[in-house]
Amino acid sequence: MEIKSTIQRTTLTVKDCIRVDGGLYTLKLSNVGGTKSIPITVKVLDRPGPPEGPLKVTGVTAEKCYLAWGPPLQDGGANISHYIIEKRETSRLSWTQVASDVQALNHKVTRLLPGNEYIFRVMAVNKYGIGEALESEPVLACNPYKPPGPPSTPEVSAITKDSMIVTWGRPEDNGGAEIEGYILEKRDKDGIRWTKCNKKRLTDLRFRVTGLTDGHFYEFRVSAENAAGVGEPSEPSVFYRACDAVYPPGPPSNPKVTDTSRSSVSLQWNKPIYDGGAPVKGYIVEFKEVSADEWTTCTPPSGLQGKQFTVTKLKENSEYNFRICAMNSEGVGEPATIPGSVVAAEKIEPPEIELDADLRKVVTVPASGTLRLFVTIKGRPEPEIKWEKAEGILSDRAQIEVTSSYTMLVIDNVNRFDSGKYNLTLENNSGKKSAFVNVRVLDTPSAPMNLTIREVKKDLVTLAWEPPLIDGGAKITNYIIEKRETTRKAYAIITNNSRNAAGLFSEPSESTGPVTVKDDVDAPRIMMDVKFRDVVVVKAGEILKINADIAGRPLPVISWAKDGKEIEEQARVEIISTDHTTAITVKDCIRRDSGQYVLTLQNVAGTRSLAVNCKVLDRPGPPAAPLEIKGLTAEKCHLSWGPPQENGGAEIDYYIVEKRETSRIAWTLCEAELPTTSCKVTKLLRGNEYIFRVMAVNKYGVGEPLESDAVKALDPFTVPTPPKSLEITSVTKESMTICWARPDSDGGSEISGYLIERREKNSLRWVRVFVKGCEYEYRVYAENAAGLSLPSDCSPLIKAEDPIFLPSPPNRPKIVDSTRSHITIGWIKPLFDGGAPITGYTVEYKMTSETNWSTAIQNLRGTEYTVIGLTPGAEYVFRVKSLNKVGASDPSEISEPQVAKEREEEPAFDIDNEMRKTLIVKAGSSFTMTVPFRGKPVPNVQWSKPDTDLRTQANIDSSDNCTSLTIEKATRNDSGKYTLTLQNVINTATLTLVVKVLDTPGPPSNIVVKDVTKESAVLSWDAPENDGGAAVKNYYIEKREASKKAWVTVTNNCHRLSYKVTNLQEGGIYYFRVSGENEFGVGVPIETKDGTKITAHMNLINMTFLKSPEVDMKGFPNHTVYVRAGSNLKVEIPVSGKPLPKVTLSKDGVPLRPTMRFNTETTAESVIINLKESLLMVVAKLLAILLRNVIFQMEDGRRQASPMSLRLSLPYLD
Repeated sequence: MEIKSTIQRTTLTVKDCIRVDGGLYTLKLSNVGGTKSIPITVKVLDRPGPPEGPLKVTGVTAEKCYLAWGPPLQDGGANISHYIIEKRETSRLSWTQVASDVQALNHKVTRLLPGNEYIFRVMAVNKYGIGEALESEPVLACNPYKPPGPPSTPEVSAITKDSMIVTWGRPEDNGGAEIEGYILEKRDKDGIRWTKCNKKRLTDLRFRVTGLTDGHFYEFRVSAENAAGVGEPSEPSVFYRACDAVYPPGPPSNPKVTDTSRSSVSLQWNKPIYDGGAPVKGYIVEFKEVSADEWTTCTPPSGLQGKQFTVTKLKENSEYNFRICAMNSEGVGEPATIPGSVVAAEKIEPPEIELDADLRKVVTVPASGTLRLFVTIKGRPEPEIKWEKAEGILSDRAQIEVTSSYTMLVIDNVNRFDSGKYNLTLENNSGKKSAFVNVRVLDTPSAPMNLTIREVKKDLVTLAWEPPLIDGGAKITNYIIEKRETTRKAYAIITNNSRNAAGLFSEPSESTGPVTVKDDVDAPRIMMDVKFRDVVVVKAGEILKINADIAGRPLPVISWAKDGKEIEEQARVEIISTDHTTAITVKDCIRRDSGQYVLTLQNVAGTRSLAVNCKVLDRPGPPAAPLEIKGLTAEKCHLSWGPPQENGGAEIDYYIVEKRETSRIAWTLCEAELPTTSCKVTKLLRGNEYIFRVMAVNKYGVGEPLESDAVKALDPFTVPTPPKSLEITSVTKESMTICWARPDSDGGSEISGYLIERREKNSLRWVRVFVKGCEYEYRVYAENAAGLSLPSDCSPLIKAEDPIFLPSPPNRPKIVDSTRSHITIGWIKPLFDGGAPITGYTVEYKMTSETNWSTAIQNLRGTEYTVIGLTPGAEYVFRVKSLNKVGASDPSEISEPQVAKEREEEPAFDIDNEMRKTLIVKAGSSFTMTVPFRGKPVPNVQWSKPDTDLRTQANIDSSDNCTSLTIEKATRNDSGKYTLTLQNVINTATLTLVVKVLDTPGPPSNIVVKDVTKESAVLSWDAPENDGGAAVKNYYIEKREASKKAWVTVTNNCHRLSYKVTNLQEGGIYYFRVSGENEFGVGVPIETKDGTKITAHMNLINMTFLKSPEVDMKGFPNHTVYVRAGSNLKVEIPVSGKPLPKVTLSKDGVPLRPTMRFNTETTAESVIINLKESLLMVVAKLLAILLRNVIFQMEDGRRQASPMSLRLSLPYLD
């Protein structure tokens, strides 16, 4: 720096200026007269200084971080165009470029290597070059968090035979990062390995685990996962058994009272709708007096097997409550209470008579047959029974049988006099009931009456008689006439031969010849009531009676048989037969009385048989033998049997299976309601001797048992011999593969599995746990149904560690990028790491014309590398080796040849069709348009929008492959077309994106006041250029008097582009404004700039709308503008006039036309003259501006131009 001063001048000289020489210099002069200071600002044009520090590094993770800095204090006299960011590992000296064209003051750095320590630096760039760097402090690339802690111990609910719902709590420590999910594992009690339950990541704190095995026990554990990885698992849960939940059964259904007496009440019910998940083993019946509080159990503690029960020993006329409970393996369920109270008293029922359909018709009986009228009756107490004959006295032959459930009238050897109407009357304390049965006896008629002789001649006698009083139950078909001579006692039948129409008799027939007289012979006949055609159903304990009328000559021999065997009379069986009837009666029927009863009649004329099927409703008989026992072992066996031959007249509902040890008397229940004829019995005690029995159950009760022979619970096999030839293969640090041969003997039972144990070298115990890094020996047991064999011989000691090999080579490298001296390659890590982690890579390269390979870098951690210092224009190939702790792999395949030169690629946009659609944004919200692109060299990015400077209106952020434009709080003015232009040395690409902002409309345009009268004016306007993204559906019109400030609404419902404003005051001056309205609201108004005076001149335009042209030259002294030669000129001259004046520019009287260097713009307020690179010889020193408009003269209405001229001198400064 050098300072030279004279009396009149002082000079400060700075040689070889650098950036720090810029700044504020002050020249200070002082003498006796005073002091004078002059400030001088010096700007040195240079590269910028370092960015303002510190260089902040935030958001550090194992793979990325964020950098932030301030702009340089010294910009080098030019705007900062962008920033360059570089990084280096602290273990290296070379810097690697992160980004080369950062526009913002922050940046996201990615692709860091976990665990490496980095230093970052930032340089500002202006048009003079790259500035000094601002460096950061060393930063370690690691996550600021750790894996989370263990969640709470899992709990299990909603257990079924194949699923459970597992729940857990969040870990107390999330490791500093949000929990991203959970991993749930399960382990079978009989297994060793933990298996994963969920295929996808769990975000909930509960999960339904399915696919479980019925009866197995499971434990669960859960691990949390965050960005750092999977944390430690929770403590295992307790073991839970996979089985359907069993609960006490529900209440029995439909309980009711079926009968009562003085000392008993009979109850009946159905099994519960819900059995609690286990078979119902029995029922418990309880009762209590209504006034008592405690219930009394009247069934055995083990429960009642049937579904009906009679409670006895009750007090007469006492009121009782009854309830029934079902029980299963889980206990006694809820009771079902008989509604109301029940009185222990004889049941009172009015008499009832049930006539069969056959008795409702006329009962027809052949003469000499037996009449049986069997009628079912009801009534409590037992009613008195009375049989009567309506038209006479009941025959002495009539026998009446009466029971509590039926009555029967029997008359043997009936004749015609037994026909008629029989009345049956029942009566007890509750009422009286009557019924009748019509009986017709089929017999010969009685004798005709009043036989008289009407005429006697020598050869004939005419007889006459009346019909008999009794027709014998059938229509009289003909009469037989007999005669005898008085001298004889025998009558002879008179026969008439046939006569023809002439009345002549025919000749007699030929003689029959000799005839031997003998007795008549009839084959046996059996006549039974129609009710015996169907199966006769009788309840156990009741009477079975089958009767029949018989006939035959000679009298047939009677025999009764059942199921092919002749029936002999016993204490319960009685057979009574007469010449015309036979009956068999079986008292106190039991199940064995069911079957087919056959009545057989036999005489010399033939044999006749008739079968009657009978079914006795009773408990079933014993199941069909034998009760087979198969698959007997020390703990279980399998039973099978056949269904009972006698089912008691009802379907078998189920079977009851019981067992007992031969040393005990009590039976133990195995199955309470078994629907099949086979059963698996478990939980036998080894060595004990058992007997099994099975009972069938139908709706009438439990049948007789079928018992098995005694069997001893022993295995039919022994344990297998030990496995052999134990070997250890495929040893790793966490696993070993164990092989062995099958035992020589399986002990008589198939080998079901093997048990493996191991023992550490320094331990005495054999266990099933595995720890990596220790030495182990192994032994194996074989297992069959009898148990475990002896262990095999021990294996040699083996250490648990992985075998390690050289890794496989990476995939073939690919060319990522290239410059004149750099080539970047990338590759994929090898498929096989050799059993040890990949520690790095070695990159080698050579020219294609050379044979020797050069090493670019060794032990590189990443999978991408830039080889530098290459010869421009030379062709190179590359290969990569992977490294682990054993060594280097074979080299990869050689890459494609690549020439060291700048890569060139046309600019292109990487967007889809969705991005090209119109972007719709609500007013007030923000929007960002992000456009990825590509191109080499990196293209220049420029956003543009007509009539908008996006540099001030929007935030633009661009990188090497992406650019984005963001606008905060969008308005209607932000609607329109945005053009993005990419340009490099290869080509230019353009993309137009359309944005529509949904807002209120902009102002209407071109408002005009016309047709003014003394009280009205007409407004007209054009629609808003910007409708706010929705159609303008309405306009608001307001007015304001010139003397007032408040606007008054004229209308808010105008749908046209004009409106007549009325009720104006004559002589007043008004201003008007119009606003458009769309679906988003009322928009910006447009106002009339000048007031409108309301006058009575209907045909003239108001002069307030007309104004002569005016030019404001106050800013241009002497109408002169100075401009330096070669520089640009922009002159803005204020003008005014109504209507807008037409502007004409001329040079030397010749109008000027716009060129590339010269043009003008006319606005409502000014005329703008633009002149680029002014040259003296081209532009004249004088421009003439002529302003023209039109003024309407109010006197005569004629139009007259009112021009104005202006001369503007432009002296040039060379």
